[in-house]
Formats: sequence, structure tokens, C-alpha cells
Amino acid sequence: MTFRFSPRILATGAPPIPAARAWAARYDGRAGPALDLTQAVPGYPPPPELLARLAEAAGSRASAGYGRIGGDLDLVEEFATETAAFYRAPVMDDEVAITAGCNLAFAMVMTVLAGEGEAVLLPTPWYFNHHMALTMQGVRAIPVPTRAEDGFVPDPARIAALLAETRARAVVLVTPNNPTGAIYPPAVIHEVAAACRRHGAALVLDETYRDFLPAPAPAPDAATPGAPWRPDDHGWPTPPHALFEDEHWQDVLVHLYSFSKAYCIPGHRLGAVVAGTKLQRQLDKALDTLQICPARPAQAAVAWAIDALRGWRAGNRALMAARACAFREALAPLEGWRLDAIGTYFAYLRLPDDAPDAMASAERLAAEAGLMTLPGPFFGPGQDRHLRLAFANAAEEVLRQVPARLATLR
Repeated sequence: MTFRFSPRILATGAPPIPAARAWAARYDGRAGPALDLTQAVPGYPPPPELLARLAEAAGSRASAGYGRIGGDLDLVEEFATETAAFYRAPVMDDEVAITAGCNLAFAMVMTVLAGEGEAVLLPTPWYFNHHMALTMQGVRAIPVPTRAEDGFVPDPARIAALLAETRARAVVLVTPNNPTGAIYPPAVIHEVAAACRRHGAALVLDETYRDFLPAPAPAPDAATPGAPWRPDDHGWPTPPHALFEDEHWQDVLVHLYSFSKAYCIPGHRLGAVVAGTKLQRQLDKALDTLQICPARPAQAAVAWAIDALRGWRAGNRALMAARACAFREALAPLEGWRLDAIGTYFAYLRLPDDAPDAMASAERLAAEAGLMTLPGPFFGPGQDRHLRLAFANAAEEVLRQVPARLATLR
């Protein structure tokens, strides 16, 4: 018997990370151990206290039963409280839903917001799982090109024009960005939100990496105008936007968050959606259909961890900032390559002019030099000269090996 497959799934690209790792299966070890910089995973384990609580919760009778569709109340309440403190604006418990990972959060939100044949605007380079989710649902992903010269920050005027032209149901912004690491200025986020409000679209703001926003040393004058990301008394950076301060934020904003990176638990699949109650009521349908409830052991452990591990998370932010600096310094002497963007977890690297295009270069680096990267075309059109390197999952001594591996391409 020959099965017939859904046209939507056939139109969806294959998962990029296994494809890149398959190239490395041909590597013979000549340059040393293989270096895998394909996936955004923390390069260190959760703290022992969190692991112990995960184990205890997994073995409890309470965790074996079904939970609340939108997440257990202990975690909902803790996350609502932290979100309100982080953005310095009220966030209510009934405006929070806990999900089985942020990827599923995105897919379920899009099920609520857009129907088959309708459009959603995605700045490029885009996060490939967002594009895959839209394709699987029959939603048109309309690229919004960004440029290295602009720091890969989208142009709000261009987004506003596309909203008018396409009548798109939503605009998706990822900041700090995957794959570039770019941090969108607050003014850009606010202008895009205003354009969405004018055109009756949602702003879906994915802030998976918000816990790694940089917090630089204080300026000599604490009142220096325009000094971004100043830590507050909690060690948090200044909020990356003030959208939650608008009393009508629920009419335009859908906020996505992931617990995977901040708590080093990607295998436990835990994310969140913060949105108004009208959207949450519709989202309940998708939640009940696609997840029933999020896995309960991780919810119990993270409800404790939000407050208890605040200092540990601040240390992780500092560690990631140090890795970014070390990676930038390691790449500086490399001739012909250009570091077009770096931040949070990622470096977006432009290939030398005489190198093959990104797909061929990534395959050669994996198969011949044991360096696994993701080529730009996995992140949308117009990315043929870039590679994404997820430096967060490697210690500094490993990152120092990367330039020599890249040099083998030439």
C-alpha cells in the first residue's frame, strides 16, 4: 500500500538540525573532535537542586494525573508575578497559559490567529520552526527582509506597508533574535505594535531569550540618556519594551516565552503564552486538543525555581555574555569572514567572497572539518552567504577552536 501524505506536510521543509548532523557523519576526525554548534541548547546542566526537584515531582502521585489545561496554578501564578515584575506592569494569572514548549505555544497561537490561506509576516532571516508551523497549517508566511547594515532589525515602515497590502493576521518578532542574536530597539517594537493595532493584526512577540539580555557595567553617569539594559535591583535588565504598560495591550500583543534556556531544561518542554483573556479563551481549545495539559513534574519544579534560582540565572546571563565576547575575539583575526551579528546564543557569520554558498560551505565544514553549523537558507530567502553558529552550547576553550576549522574552508 502507498500512503498519500498531506500536501501541507509535503510542503514543509525537513528539520534542519538532523540534516546538518548527517553531514558530520562523514567526518573522519582529522581536525580533532567534532564541534556541534547547530542547536541552541545550554552548554551546562541545571543546578542539582532543580534536578532533585524534577526527580521528586516525577515520582509523585500528584504529577501522574491530568492537570489544568492552561497549566498548574502554582506555575501560572509565579510566572505571572515574575512577568509583571520584569516588565514593571500588571499581568494577571488569567492572562497566562503554560504550554509544552514554546514551539508548541507558537503553533497553537497561530491556530487561533490565522486560517488557511491567510498571511503572517515573518522578518528574515526567520526561525525555521516558525515557518514550518505556518506551512503545516496552510498559512502564508510573507518574508520581511532585514539587512546586516541595519543590524538585522526590521523596518517598521516596511511592516506597516505590508500589513496594508496583505491584510496579514499577525506580525512575528523574535527578540533577542534567532538566528542573528539581534536585539530589537524598544522604539522598533513599539512602532510595529502600533502598525499592528492600526491594521487589526496581532503582534506575536517571541522573547525566548529575554533572560540573556545584556546588562553592561553602569555608565559613569547613572542618568546618561539612552544607556540601554541597565540592571535594576533584581539584577534584571531594563525591560526591552513597555508594551505591557499600555492598558489595552491585550488588544494587540501575544507574548511567548520559553523556560528551556533560562533553566537548562529543554528536554522537559515548557513554555508560556501571555495574552488577553479573549485570546486565552480561544487558545484553550487548541491547548485541550494538542497538549491536554503540560507535563506536570517540570511545572512543579519550575514554580519553585522562578524565585529560588534568580541569582543562578543572573550568573548564566553573565556567562553567556562572556562567551559572546570570547567568540568575537576568537573570530577577529580570521581573514575574509565577517561577523554580521552576535548576541545571546548566536553568531551570524558572513562567508568569505571566495567561499561556496552557505549550503555547500556548511556541508564541507561538517564533513571535512568536523564543525557543524546551520546554513543561512534554513532561515529563509536571501541568506545564501551566512552561517549560524550557536556558540552558547560550547565552553570558551571549544570556541577557540572554531576559527581554525573555519579556515579550512579556504
